[in-house]
Amino acid sequence: MPSLSRRRLLHLSGGLAVAAATPAIARPETNADLSGDVALLRDAFTAIHPAIYRHATPDQVAARFDAFGAEWARPGSFSDRLASLSRLTAQVRCGHTFPNPYNQSRAIRDRIYAGRRLVPFEFLWLAGAMVVTRDRSPERAFTRGDTIVAINGVSSTALLARLVPLSRADGTADAKRVSNMQMRGDKQFESFDLHLPLVLPDLAERAVFTLADGRRIDVGLLTLADRQASLSAATSDNAINPWSLLREPDDIVRMTFPTWAVYNATWDWRSWLASAMDDLAVSGARGLIIDLRGNEGGLSECGDIILSRLTRIRVTGPRAERFVRYRSVPDHLNPWLDTWDDGFRDWGDRAVGPDGNGFYRLTDEDSEDAGVIAPQGRRFGGPVMVLCDASNSSATFGFAQAVKDNGLATLIGPATGGSRQGTNGGYFFLRLPASGLEVDLPHTAILPRNPQPDLPVQPDVQIDFTPADIAAGRDPQMAAAIARILAA
Repeated sequence: MPSLSRRRLLHLSGGLAVAAATPAIARPETNADLSGDVALLRDAFTAIHPAIYRHATPDQVAARFDAFGAEWARPGSFSDRLASLSRLTAQVRCGHTFPNPYNQSRAIRDRIYAGRRLVPFEFLWLAGAMVVTRDRSPERAFTRGDTIVAINGVSSTALLARLVPLSRADGTADAKRVSNMQMRGDKQFESFDLHLPLVLPDLAERAVFTLADGRRIDVGLLTLADRQASLSAATSDNAINPWSLLREPDDIVRMTFPTWAVYNATWDWRSWLASAMDDLAVSGARGLIIDLRGNEGGLSECGDIILSRLTRIRVTGPRAERFVRYRSVPDHLNPWLDTWDDGFRDWGDRAVGPDGNGFYRLTDEDSEDAGVIAPQGRRFGGPVMVLCDASNSSATFGFAQAVKDNGLATLIGPATGGSRQGTNGGYFFLRLPASGLEVDLPHTAILPRNPQPDLPVQPDVQIDFTPADIAAGRDPQMAAAIARILAA
């Protein structure tokens, strides 16, 4: 064996130390052949995704896939590849299209969330800076309201500019893209936790946070287990009700819905919600506040149950039709697509077309009553306030649009996310065999019968948080809702 000089040993040990300090996700990998994944992704998106050409021409889409293929052909880290995949899917401008951590394999999740790389606080983005809402650091280093303007010397505005192109949203809803990158501390897998290490790959163990007042705080970072240790059981247990109903001393009832994604719930959420609304009507409540902040959506039936107890007459939600780009999935794609309903693979006679744009219209839900909400149960006639924000982008977007268009409640907050132009729904889970990554692939376009602008739902009362509100523990949206009810 060749002898090694002391200088050579020191050089090697120094290199090992650098490698040990570099997260595995950011280290260069052997240049595996991922061309099959690239071809599969291109074929699946161009054959199935209903919005692939909504915001881009075929030539633009082809150029994006060519650039993506070139990126994946070069030697790079897992982090590099995940970042380029996130950028590609975000370019579709669909809020339901992304590499979804909830649907990744355990092995892939372990690579995404490896080591100590997560910031030790929760925060909101305000004016391009991170304003701390809750300290999670072991050192108790942060105070509510602290404004963080840099991480490891990289300004927060520069970080946000890097994050937004990786963030999913419908159309031009950039406020939704920013909202995705906030840290609310109420999800098993936060988008910010996934994406920050992709744009700041040197994060490991500790980081230096610069505050607006000039202080620099060197503090330890968190693991995914640390992050999830503070979550309530309802976040991950489908048998536990994550919703809450609170009656304040002033007889105002507050209903909080962190999510409407109750597809797999084993508790009877329909009965709970219907009974809660019916009881409200005879309880003598002075008013109702529905808090949807942070709620991206889920089942639209949740909103329909509420609306049916607020209206005297039959009201029509946004009238929409459903379209797909295929009658049956090409055979070579089926082995790589998982879903909960194999009927999505072949629509048969339910898909009529194609039309001049290559779309098939789905007719299985054609009905004069489609989108119509009839009064049910007991009607609550008191004032109703709905607290909204830019996270509301799917079923909660539709709910906000319905209450606004029909005058059934007062919307308070910033504008919603989403787009009146339409959205996409239904899912295949596209599994890329070489890289092991999964991408959520919607298959159905849900488009308004009458073309609409690419705009969010604007609130009736525009109210945003300020750093001073956060520092003082004030909730200006809730305060405005209470004041309006008491003045009614």
